[in-house]
Amino acid sequence: MSKSEGSVERAYEALRQKAISFEFKPGERLNESALTKTLNVSRTPLREALNRLVAEGFLTFDLGKGFFCRPLSPKKILELYQLRCALEIEALIQTIENAADEDIDTVVAYLDEAEDRLVQCQDLNELLRMDEEFHMTLAALSDNEELLKFLGNVNERIRYVRIINLRLLRDRRNQSDEDLTALSAHRVILDAVKARDADSAVKALRRHIARRSEQTVELVQVAFSQLYVPV
Repeated sequence: MSKSEGSVERAYEALRQKAISFEFKPGERLNESALTKTLNVSRTPLREALNRLVAEGFLTFDLGKGFFCRPLSPKKILELYQLRCALEIEALIQTIENAADEDIDTVVAYLDEAEDRLVQCQDLNELLRMDEEFHMTLAALSDNEELLKFLGNVNERIRYVRIINLRLLRDRRNQSDEDLTALSAHRVILDAVKARDADSAVKALRRHIARRSEQTVELVQVAFSQLYVPV
């Protein structure tokens, strides 16, 4: 990798992490001069990194005005949840049709091993990481690399509101039967996959994701309060 390519990758990764966690506020114009100093890169690799993030949906670009953080709205988050659902359903169908029994058994073994850790885990970031890992591991059985790439992108673009969702569930768990770890939902989905029951697997997956997407208005309201109101 050349020095220029290394600068682009370094700037890209740093900016991507900031965009995922909304360190840039929704709709905020990015100060390119300040970023070149902060990231210690020249304008050219910075621009390349910024353009990649625009293509991936983390930033927007307005000709004559510059680069901006992506918006945070209930409509946009709902669209991303719907896209996630569509991608995971297609992966699920391909998995049921084509995956070997031993590969499915590997995911079953993964969930068996992960259950205790999920129940005991108090770190919301780790809970979300394990939840994403389960869904991506299952989707990987589709053997569709392009699908996995898009699903990974969607997961990163909704990660901020999903953390908020987990925090709300944790705060309400004493007043609700809601399962913070969603283990039962994962088990239902996986049992249907193992049985090669596509209809039941799709229904369980759709129900699992829809329960979260229905809360988008509240989640975005809480997100804005946390971004703009000091705790």
